[in-house]
Amino acid sequence: MNVNFKLRDLLEAGMHLGHKTNKWNPSMDKYIYGSQDNIHIIDLRKTVLLLNTALEFLDNIAKNKGLILFIGTKSQASNIVKKYAVECKQFYVNKRWLGGMLTNWSTISNSLNSLNSLNKKVSNVELKLKKKEILQMNRQIEKIEKYLGGLKDMGNTPQAIFVVDVIKDAIAVTEANKLKIPVIGILDTNSSPKGIDYPIPGNDDSRKSIELICSLISKTILKSSNKVDVKKEVIKSTSAKIPTKKEVNQKIKNKKKNK
Repeated sequence: MNVNFKLRDLLEAGMHLGHKTNKWNPSMDKYIYGSQDNIHIIDLRKTVLLLNTALEFLDNIAKNKGLILFIGTKSQASNIVKKYAVECKQFYVNKRWLGGMLTNWSTISNSLNSLNSLNKKVSNVELKLKKKEILQMNRQIEKIEKYLGGLKDMGNTPQAIFVVDVIKDAIAVTEANKLKIPVIGILDTNSSPKGIDYPIPGNDDSRKSIELICSLISKTILKSSNKVDVKKEVIKSTSAKIPTKKEVNQKIKNKKKNK
């Protein structure tokens, strides 16, 4: 993993700013440095270590072509989550977590199949659909796209999920825990670390901090995926350039016959 960041980057993104001291979760005590003006300050030294651990884990998943699902349904995270999930060719949920998105994947899969079917029908000129029928289909497409659009090509449950706000999307965390899918999550001072396999202590409300974490995750996945592709290309090219002993002998025989 070659994605570099410094403690200063986290500081500039406001990752150290927690919630008011009267709104904290005591389980987060070990990640809190202190308080200032009744605001808890997160210990970024611990964040650096834990963020590196989370990125290393994601690096291994990406190397093995694993599926990673980005989840961020709060308003300030929605566009950021989509942007970086698309950038690293992974998947996302950025509007609302529908119960069963992981634990009832077969139903979600059926909805995605109907979405593909509707898209094919609308684009098929030979069907000669009426304007009213096309309008109804487009409404159905928009509705499914809104909540499931980021899962279209996932095909199966992911190997890991990344959650921006573990309180807002607590159902997603619970479902992942049931299926033993590892959870990476940003933990603010009012969050609970329970059920989070790879915690990243930090501000989960600031757009800057959300963007920083999402961008680091995206860069890690892209670098790991590119390494795998390069290795495959090297293997292909070397296997194509180096003929076997039998092939060499056969070529020599053919040349002699031609003479």
